[in-house]
Amino acid sequence: MELYLDTANVAEVERLARVYPLAGVTTNPSIIAAGKMPIWDVLPRLRNAIGPDGTLFAQVLSRDVEGMVSEARRFNNAFPGIVVKIPVTTEGLSAIKRLKKEDIVTLGTAVYSAAQGLLAALAGAKYVAPYVNRVDAQGGDGIRMVQELQTLLKLHAPQSKVLAASFKTPRQALDCLLAGCEAITLPLDVAQQILNTPAVESAIEKFEQDWKTAFGNLNL
Repeated sequence: MELYLDTANVAEVERLARVYPLAGVTTNPSIIAAGKMPIWDVLPRLRNAIGPDGTLFAQVLSRDVEGMVSEARRFNNAFPGIVVKIPVTTEGLSAIKRLKKEDIVTLGTAVYSAAQGLLAALAGAKYVAPYVNRVDAQGGDGIRMVQELQTLLKLHAPQSKVLAASFKTPRQALDCLLAGCEAITLPLDVAQQILNTPAVESAIEKFEQDWKTAFGNLNL
């Protein structure tokens, strides 16, 4: 199972990398824009933050095939081993097919249906990223879509993986893992929610109180 952070906040990646067993970091144009740091400045810092064994994901901005392929090559030349995120549009599918022939690893992103995700995998994307919460927000069932996509990939494109994205709650992420997802990417707030449970802190305080009452100190 691969766990990623969906962010461009270098300081938070450095902090959470000491806590979580991270496989790497995913980004997109909106995330980069929110950080207000040029992409060619932030990507090297993210690469350093996740270390040599981590995987970095960056997304193209162009909407036509030639532009996508050109940007993907630029990413790949600057950061060998990077995974290039390509929106699964008509142009995007063509770009994924071309990049597969060049051995540039891709992720099909902005996936809103299982059929759309399957096409990305068949075109050659190593990862497919269904948008769980965004599907829910449109009145759909994000988890069911992930389940259907997971089944389709196992049957017809076992070389590809679901990398589920777009979460608002830890429950959504857990349900994706229960559906068999091999990879998920969490926004910082959801990653924090998993550990920041008030009941945990309350339990620890009770342990300390009982120990201090019995022994008069907090030493083992």
